[in-house]
Amino acid sequence: MQAKRITLFAGHYGSGKTNVAVNFALRLAAQGKAVTLADMDIVNPYYRSKDSAAELEAAGVKVIASAYANTNVDVPALPQEMYSVTEDQSRYVVLDVGGDDRGALALGRYAPAILAENDYHMVYVFNASRPLSRTAEAALEIMAEIETAGGIPFTAIVNNTNLGKETDWETVLASRAEAEKLSQISGLPLLFTSVEESVLPITERENQAVFPLKLQKTIW
Repeated sequence: MQAKRITLFAGHYGSGKTNVAVNFALRLAAQGKAVTLADMDIVNPYYRSKDSAAELEAAGVKVIASAYANTNVDVPALPQEMYSVTEDQSRYVVLDVGGDDRGALALGRYAPAILAENDYHMVYVFNASRPLSRTAEAALEIMAEIETAGGIPFTAIVNNTNLGKETDWETVLASRAEAEKLSQISGLPLLFTSVEESVLPITERENQAVFPLKLQKTIW
């Protein structure tokens, strides 16, 4: 996909949006772009983008996250530096938005500037293996709730269906029809299907519609 200056990843809890965001930021950096990854999740202190801070910074990606991320202190606050996401237009930005509508509320204060610049993708991360988003119809309801809370409409979808370490290629194949249905009923393009790289068959490695992932290592 053609990267916009700002790419936001949002979805249901457990959709894997953080892992997609981290990998997407690393790919942009590998293309020689100046990249910032901003962790906006003020709800869930686990499985944070900050878990990959060392790898990201080694790749040249600047990481912005709450000072309380990866601690046992759960404070719903974002750093002042987060405003650089919209103010510094010299950098590409990947935003890891909090899960569901509650997590997306923090996005509201930055939404007007993002919409005004109009150089963004708001991407819904679909995982058909999650109990509350198994169908396209259920996912569409979640999308509407996130849009209302965050103030930014979705522009695209990625299929990140997985069962964690139990994922195999058959899991991914089985999800494609539902992901395509979500694309159809939402009217939004399906940008790619993301899959952990060890699961990806050799025959699929040149497929531009597939995005290989390295699983994020958590410190918890």
